[in-house]
Amino acid sequence: MAIEMKTALITGGSKGIGYGIAEALIKKSVKVMITSRNLKEAEDAAARLNKLGGAEVIAIQADVRDRASQEKAVKTILEKWGQLDILIANAGVGLFGSIETLTHEQWNDTIDTNLTGVFNSVKASLDALIKSKGYIITISSLAGTNFFAGGSAYNASKFGLTGFTQSIMLDLRKHGVKVSTIMPGSVATYFNDHTPNEADSWKIQIEDIGELVVDLLEMNPRALPSKVEIRPSMPPGA
Repeated sequence: MAIEMKTALITGGSKGIGYGIAEALIKKSVKVMITSRNLKEAEDAAARLNKLGGAEVIAIQADVRDRASQEKAVKTILEKWGQLDILIANAGVGLFGSIETLTHEQWNDTIDTNLTGVFNSVKASLDALIKSKGYIITISSLAGTNFFAGGSAYNASKFGLTGFTQSIMLDLRKHGVKVSTIMPGSVATYFNDHTPNEADSWKIQIEDIGELVVDLLEMNPRALPSKVEIRPSMPPGA
């Protein structure tokens, strides 16, 4: 895909991995819409990104758990730019704890955001992406193949997301729509109320994920890395 002047929708794009992907895409002259549950955070992020130049970034408030808000996001991008070429389904939450203490609310929020939210984003974007022969990239996790204590909700959501993405990849390739999932290990982000700091230097950085997304988008269309695992090369104790 020649990605210059294409358009992209990034869910959860106000910080972390979504922000890193947005920055990488605008440097390649891709027009970007970022969404967030928090409108001010989305608008502040868009303002910072627009100062970098390269391509326009717009922001709207949208909650992936709400199907109507995802349909509104796609409608907005189509009204502004006339097409949707790339969906980055990135929005996610991490709520952890033993099954003994995990609440129904925590379970529902995790599954509704990390799994059903991606379904909502894909369904809302599907007609436009089939028309443009576009690309869907979901952000799963190494937790989508590796389970751990205290991760029942998160593991379930990411195992499900990995399987969902691989299945729709098979559904959609007949339309010329490419689908990949990226499965990062430890990334220096604000995820789970963490504030990135110097101690995170060994982790994957958000710009690394941005570069990976660009590489996927620019790959020869005959090839499709449908599932990409990425992990720190030198974690502590390695």
